[in-house]
Formats: sequence, structure tokens, C-alpha cells
Amino acid sequence: MNAYLWIKVAHIISSTILFGAGIGTAFQMWFAHRSNNTHAMVVVARNVVLADYLLTTPAGIIQPLTGGVLIWLSGLDPMASWLVVAYVLYFVAMACWLPVVWLQIKIRNAAQQAVDLNQPLPPIYYRHMRIWFVLGWPAFISLIVVFWLMAAKPILW
Repeated sequence: MNAYLWIKVAHIISSTILFGAGIGTAFQMWFAHRSNNTHAMVVVARNVVLADYLLTTPAGIIQPLTGGVLIWLSGLDPMASWLVVAYVLYFVAMACWLPVVWLQIKIRNAAQQAVDLNQPLPPIYYRHMRIWFVLGWPAFISLIVVFWLMAAKPILW
């Protein structure tokens, strides 16, 4: 197998991990929150933070690296309209994801403290969850559009 094919496989696998881990952990986090079970929230938030560290972060780094190499090896115009829009949308997704990682750590810590002190979840927990929820939407929608752009490669201008 040639280098292009290996890099393309790495690009596809890392995009699958990035999106799949993201939507899977978001699902778990949201439904743990909705359960009103603070103990469950602690466990899920701890695992979500770990998944971001082990899965999402490496995939998020691999994506632009392999994408850049694929563009270079294939001879595509790096300023093709569909690629430019993909760059912008990937930036939007990552700009939403970075604060989400910080929020997940804060959410985990607030839930753990509530369990440790045998108290209800503090107001800051709910504030962080609201922001977390709102930031998730543009990130996921952006990545869905990036998937479409990669498959369709439309000429946009």
C-alpha cells in the first residue's frame, strides 16, 4: 500500500474517532445530567474527560495533519473553495470544543465536590452544563458539513 492510502486511512479513522467519540460522550454526558443522579454524573464526567484526553484530542490533532498531507500528495489546490470552507468549519468545531473540554473538567469537579460533601449540585454546575450544551451544536453541525464537503467536493465559488 502506498503512503497516500495509509494517510487517507489514518485520516478517515481519526475523523471517525473524533466524531464518534464526540457524539458518544456528549450523549452519555447529557443523559447522566438528565438523570439527576450526581453519582452517575461524576462517573460519566470523569470518563468523558478521559475519552477527550485519549481519543478526541489525538484525533483532533491527526485530522489537520493528515488532511494537509493528503492535499499535498494529491495535488489539490489547498485554496479550493470546498477546502477553505472545511478549514473554517473545522476551526469552528475546535473553537467550540476547547472550551467544552474545560467545562467538562469543571462539571466533573463540581459533581465530585457535591458527592464528597453530600450536597446538591451547585448553580455553577448547571451554568456550565448550559454552556456545554450550547457549544456542542455548532461543533457537531460543523463536522457534519465537513463530512459532506469531503465527500461531495463541491465548487462553491
